[in-house]
Amino acid sequence: MTEPLLVRRETQIAAPPATVFAFLTDPEKIISWMGAEAMTEAQPGGLYLIKGVNRPGNNARGTFREVVPVHRLAYSFGWEGREEVPPGSSLIEIDLIEQEGGTLLRMTHRGLPNEAQCASHAKGWAHYLGRLAIAAAGQDPGPDQGPHHG
Repeated sequence: MTEPLLVRRETQIAAPPATVFAFLTDPEKIISWMGAEAMTEAQPGGLYLIKGVNRPGNNARGTFREVVPVHRLAYSFGWEGREEVPPGSSLIEIDLIEQEGGTLLRMTHRGLPNEAQCASHAKGWAHYLGRLAIAAAGQDPGPDQGPHHG
């Protein structure tokens, strides 16, 4: 039996779930850790759009599927202008679990087309969830050099 193509990550964040949720849904807060511009309508069917992820013209787009304030988000995801992972072709699910001293963020990204895309997105998520943890804890992650830098 083969493992399905998905990326799973868990990250401890030194902030309450409500704060982390805001950093995942509020455009002003999103751009502190990912992208140059963000538009979100955090409700089922609402737009998820992050422009300039890691470089100009690299735009992530999808649609919110589930929004359970401070506990869970699910949204479709893909990249504008990319045939392998087009907008809305994959699904990201994020659960926020309250813990002593902060939040456990559990993320699953499924629906990626192949191992190479899984590896690339795993690297990207490691980079961006690290930046999210810094930003949500009230610190500045600095300018985004991208996951393939350094």
